[in-house]
Amino acid sequence: MNHIALKMLMGDKGKYLGIIMGLTFASLIMTQQPAIFIGILARTYSFISDTGLPDIWVMDEKVQFVDDIKPLQDTELYRVRGISGVAWAMPMYKGLLKARLADGTFQTCNVIGLDDTTLIGGPPIMLQGNISDLRRSDSVIIDVDGLNEKLNKATADGKKIPLKVGDSLELNDRRAIVVGVAKVTRTFQSQPVIYTTYSRAKSYAPKERKLLSFVLVKANKGQDLGELTRRIREKTRIKSNGNQ
Repeated sequence: MNHIALKMLMGDKGKYLGIIMGLTFASLIMTQQPAIFIGILARTYSFISDTGLPDIWVMDEKVQFVDDIKPLQDTELYRVRGISGVAWAMPMYKGLLKARLADGTFQTCNVIGLDDTTLIGGPPIMLQGNISDLRRSDSVIIDVDGLNEKLNKATADGKKIPLKVGDSLELNDRRAIVVGVAKVTRTFQSQPVIYTTYSRAKSYAPKERKLLSFVLVKANKGQDLGELTRRIREKTRIKSNGNQ
């Protein structure tokens, strides 16, 4: 029976090759398209996964996703720190700002402001420099993809090359000096990612009454995260989500 089946399958070489090619193409499509979908989906939460140290993110209750920034007052940070079960709570700024390069071109960048003392929430991998260099005056760290693709400078012969450590740019008419290059996971947005301190990020950002984007919370050892999240919501009336 097997001999007859094989003879029927491969007796006509044209039909046989057509079946093989059709199955191969169908298998490729069935593998490729879900992979593309999962890759795009992963970009929507890559910023959170890169910031893996906090257990809970506290934000405005109307925030729908990580790039939907609705700032809080800085006083909310101290309210969260006073809740039982919180080991530490640190501020984070996240916003889109325009960077002006030396040749006069502008590029919108995703600016991340980290707590000045601890620098919690910084890039996961440093390629050049050290995250502690952010404590230097006017310092910023930029992701390598942003440097290679969009943050370029012109050479004497007119070629475009990426900015390097020691180069400068302007954020809201204030000087920023590149002190490090980091590797971050690609996000859903295509803008370059710039890290600096929280206080410096607030000076770069347009003046507003509220500039605190997130409060990053670490729970005490053994603390139930669900219970702590509920406690934060009840006492502050602001939204909190576990970093899972």
